[in-house]
Amino acid sequence: MKGPNIKLHIEELVLHGFAPGDRHTIADAVQRELSQLLASQFAEHGVQPSLANNGEHAHLDAGSFDVTPNAKPNAIGAQIAQAVHGGLTK
Repeated sequence: MKGPNIKLHIEELVLHGFAPGDRHTIADAVQRELSQLLASQFAEHGVQPSLANNGEHAHLDAGSFDVTPNAKPNAIGAQIAQAVHGGLTK
């Protein structure tokens, strides 16, 4: 069974305290992890009501999270994706 076509556009992701040179690696990890989380969510529960019917969010506060000291950009991106996913699906 093929899932729905979900298009997610993040206009701006504001992060403080991270090295500017890590921004692309972090962004790629966010995209990868968020795609996996949304696909898993659909496979287990179908489309979340908050995402159905053009569920647009003008602003989404994904909260905050603690980053392990010396965390790699890929791990940081995964944490960000989990926070965003939590904000989208609550």
